[in-house]
Amino acid sequence: MDYFLIASILVLLSAVFGYLNVRFLKLPNSIGLMLITIVFTLAIFAISYFDDTLLNAEKYIITQIDFKTLLLDVMLGFLLFAGALHTNFEQLKVQRWPIFVFSTLGVVVSTFLVATFMYLVLGFIQIEVAYIYCLVFGALISPTDPIAVLGILKKAGVPKILETKIVGESLFNDGVGVILFLTLFQMAALSGESIEFTQVVTLLAKEIFGGILLGLFLGWLAYRFMKKIDDYQIEVIITLAVVMIGTVIAQKFHFSAPLAMVTSGLLIGTDRVREDAMSDETEQYVDKFWELLDILLNTILFVLIGMEMLVLAYDGSYLLAGVLAVPIILMSRFLSLLLPITFFKKKLDFVPNTNLVMTWGGLRGGISIALALSLTDTMHRELFLFVTYVVVVFSILGQGLTVEMLVKKLYKTKPAP
Repeated sequence: MDYFLIASILVLLSAVFGYLNVRFLKLPNSIGLMLITIVFTLAIFAISYFDDTLLNAEKYIITQIDFKTLLLDVMLGFLLFAGALHTNFEQLKVQRWPIFVFSTLGVVVSTFLVATFMYLVLGFIQIEVAYIYCLVFGALISPTDPIAVLGILKKAGVPKILETKIVGESLFNDGVGVILFLTLFQMAALSGESIEFTQVVTLLAKEIFGGILLGLFLGWLAYRFMKKIDDYQIEVIITLAVVMIGTVIAQKFHFSAPLAMVTSGLLIGTDRVREDAMSDETEQYVDKFWELLDILLNTILFVLIGMEMLVLAYDGSYLLAGVLAVPIILMSRFLSLLLPITFFKKKLDFVPNTNLVMTWGGLRGGISIALALSLTDTMHRELFLFVTYVVVVFSILGQGLTVEMLVKKLYKTKPAP
């Protein structure tokens, strides 16, 4: 079975499941697709007791796909650029400082809180795991997933000011989270060797600032090229080239590709660039192209997440750890946001219950699963992959299905945007 056939099957499943969701369930795409895929996989499990042909075919597809590489090295750049392109830059600019603190300090604090609580809980249920591996898990599970967040918040009716904070944070904190994960991963892999603090700081600075500067340069370069012409077809291709070559350069020089794509997307999507470099026709085609690509990749991604349950190692103690991890992660996120929200709410217009909505609306998704798949056996890969899957499923199905209800209950009278 070649890669074109696998891709064709995934697109076919995405189209069929997407149709079923829009036609009957009418849920946000990320929730509906994942739910249908999980039900589909469970049905195949049941059928396999009589005939395992479909089960073997689905297992083969999953084993042929390197989910981590596909998501982090290929899909993520397109998805983040598309999300940033359609984000209101002016509102983001006003809320830039709380968003910066949420996506940096918030991720770090959450990582250590999750690690500490998980270390204690795992010890209590007699699963011995070194603290450094709990830190690695904390880093992969703390960032919220912009892919899941963007799709669900659009339908939840969250006040615009609050939506900007959640979306802005999710666009940046996954880049920071991936960098933190890679740093802790390297420290865990070298646990028997010495690693200097300056090395860690240098790595973080290079990833973060290199990614942002690369994104600014590519966004500016695209703007200059687009300003000189008026051809919507070529201008769409220019934006596509930014993402593809930008990802290649970032990977080559060990910059953060996610931060580069977010930065270039925000720059190209600003009102000034749109008015100065794009005609109305170009702007319409650029937006529609990236919206379609965003929907296509999102659809495939959440079908894959649902199918990834086939690679899990099922164990009663792992399930207990996963169930206990859900409140730990929610509590850690709430606490990590508490200080920044308290500090900034007097200076900026924060709507009531900001922390509660940001905690419940901060969904985990494919990025966490991709990072968990990259763990080594020494880092308790099977345990943390299972726990991550439980958290992601609860996050997308449990939190995703109820965040709109929570928002309507909290904001019966809609606050001023």
